[in-house]
Amino acid sequence: MIRLGVNIDHVATLRQARRTDYPSLPEAAALCERAGAYGITIHLREDRRHIQDADVYALRKTLATRMNLEMANHPDIVAVALEVKPEEVCMVPERRQELTTEGGLDVAGQRDALTPVVAALRAAGITVSLFIDPDARQVEAAAAIGAPTIELHTGAYADRAGAARAQELARLTEAAQRAHALGLVVNAGHGLSLENVDSVLAIPHLDTLNIGHSIVCRALFVGLEQATREMLDKLQRQQ
Repeated sequence: MIRLGVNIDHVATLRQARRTDYPSLPEAAALCERAGAYGITIHLREDRRHIQDADVYALRKTLATRMNLEMANHPDIVAVALEVKPEEVCMVPERRQELTTEGGLDVAGQRDALTPVVAALRAAGITVSLFIDPDARQVEAAAAIGAPTIELHTGAYADRAGAARAQELARLTEAAQRAHALGLVVNAGHGLSLENVDSVLAIPHLDTLNIGHSIVCRALFVGLEQATREMLDKLQRQQ
């Protein structure tokens, strides 16, 4: 069964809008876990626009499942990861001017910079995932630098419709098949919702979907625990 990781960044976005101490991220994570989430994803960005360092340390103490820490290859973020030791990190590209992560990590073009960081994180007992576009060159580069896991960027799929979406789905399928052949664990995420996730569930070899924004948005109407359950129900019905 495909597992669900819930990204709670945008619970922090709501908090940071007023610089309050609520809503509580540990409480939000606990609701997702109670609903059946496999793990909790947070992105500690260089600009600290939502998740703060203190959140990472607090959640490390309170999570009952797994922490997946999204992070750029930036020295102070790497240092936090090595100290906190989440179960998994997902290395992503990052630009200060972007609204959200745009595109996958260029592993093929950054092999020299990424290889020692991947090695250091793995030596600390942390599973390393690389967030990449569904491109064979990037999949092969991820395997070459020693990352055991990739997360396929589904944003282009989510943003398109009709034939263009079908084409993106085919790219995701081909990338997942290539990654599996290379012995990589295959995750996926970005822009997924109850309305568009069905076709993604047919991609072979998927381990975990990491979904956040749409779940937090749905939670405004039904609550976070119920919103998580609805996505889990969708995943389970389609398998």
